[in-house]
Amino acid sequence: QVQLVESGGGLVQAGGSLRLSCAAVGTIYSIYSMGWYRQAPGQQRELVAGITYGGTTSYADSVKGRSTISKERAKNTVYLQIDSTKPEDTAVYYCKMSIRSTGSVANDYWGQGTQVTVSS
Repeated sequence: QVQLVESGGGLVQAGGSLRLSCAAVGTIYSIYSMGWYRQAPGQQRELVAGITYGGTTSYADSVKGRSTISKERAKNTVYLQIDSTKPEDTAVYYCKMSIRSTGSVANDYWGQGTQVTVSS
């Protein structure tokens, strides 16, 4: 089976930077896409940033220009860095990956979530 293990997060002062990591562990044949989502209290979960197998990145307008998503293929790990953080970046952050484990079909896996709080 596959698990996604997140790390990073915590309390950040507004204007500072945060860096999150998410590693996939288990039986992995291929990872097709990776992404970061976040969910603030009372809000729907939203896509923050994504990166494809080929390395194409995309960002939500709310973080565009101050966020970087990257991956380390050999470690099955995806990273998210957000600079110039704002209180509205406060949320639980989740990673998601589309992974082919056993069999021929890829499935979506989610991390456990990590709390990020940006203080003003």
